[in-house]
Order: sequence, then structure tokens, then C-alpha cells
Amino acid sequence: MTELTLSKAIGAGLRRALADDDHVLLMGEDIGELGGVFRVTDGLKHEFGADRVVDTPLAEAGIVGTAIGLAFRGYRAVCEIQFDGFIYPAFDQIVAQVAKLHARTGGAVRVPLTIRVPFGGAIGSVEHHSESPEAYFAHTAGLRVVSPSNPQDAYSMILLAIASDDPVIYFEPKRRYWAKGEVDLELEALPLDKARVARVGTDVTLIAYGPLVATALDAA
Repeated sequence: MTELTLSKAIGAGLRRALADDDHVLLMGEDIGELGGVFRVTDGLKHEFGADRVVDTPLAEAGIVGTAIGLAFRGYRAVCEIQFDGFIYPAFDQIVAQVAKLHARTGGAVRVPLTIRVPFGGAIGSVEHHSESPEAYFAHTAGLRVVSPSNPQDAYSMILLAIASDDPVIYFEPKRRYWAKGEVDLELEALPLDKARVARVGTDVTLIAYGPLVATALDAA
């Protein structure tokens, strides 16, 4: 067990995925030299090289479109969209291409693509930096949409997302990036399609995801 912030837990998961599988690579704006706006990928370019941790142009459609081609070649790309509101230039690529390719090809093509998206508010940012676009993607057939609520889930779920043969939109709650918690690096995680009971009770059921799980637990 080790104590990590949620952002560091995601970084630890990315580091393990890169180390375990040479076909995993990271792509995004400023993720290499800078380590990302929120420093989630800090140090990974130094460890794994510029061919595995790729600084891209400011072109979200190009990032996702390139990742689709990599998926065809057997790679597992992890794309970072720098902020939630920047995902819209890639919207057509995601909902009309990524989500449809497995069905369109009769199951012949898998798209093992993970798209990381810092989302939500509570950090004092302006338009395009504090949005919650998850409903668009949760209502798109062919996509898996997940969001961790604590460091343990953040670590486990990024590994599950990268290992999935389906495309996964991985929404990272910005307001929880600095929340700390114990992380078991060897814990067997729940599958992505299973819910976790955070607190057992008898009178009321609260259902939440991502940053609002902590809010629901506070209310309980």
C-alpha cells in the first residue's frame, strides 16, 4: 500500500501500463516535456522516450484520428484531451468513427483506445476548462465511459481502460486531483461495468460517479 493523490495514482497506472506492454503509448498536448497541465504524465517521457510519450500539435481531431490508425496496427494509444471543453474538435472522430468501427467491420476491428479527459469544475477556471461533457459520450453506443472517485479507483481503472479492447473515455475529476488515499498496486479491481458499494445502509440509496461520490458519502 502507498499513499498517492488521485493524479499521481493515474500517473502510476500509466507508468505500469507502459512498462508492461510495448504497444502502449501516450499522446497529447504538452504531456511529454511539461508532464501535462496537471503533471499527471510527469517524468514518463524521460523514462520511456519520445516515441512512447508523444507531444502532439494542438489538434484534437488529429490526435484521435492518429490513434485510430495506431489501433488498426495493434497499438493501444492513450490520448489526453488537455481540458474537457477541448474535446469537441474530436467529437466526430469519437462518435462517428471510434465508437462505430467494431460494429461497422462486423467485429473484425477492435479499437483499444483510451481518451483521458480532465473534467468538471471547482478549480476556478473559465469556459472550455470547467465543462462536463460526459453525457454526450455515455449516450453513444460503442463507447465505455468511466470516472474514478478516489486514488485507488484512478489507478485500477486506468489500467482496466488501457487493457480493454473497447474504446474508453476516462473522465478525470479535476476537483479531486489532489485528494490523497491509500493505493494497493496489486489489488484486483472490479470490471469497468460493475458498480461498487461505497457504504452499506438500509434506508436510502445514493448513486453517484466521479467527483460526486465523495459528496454523496459526505451527505450520508
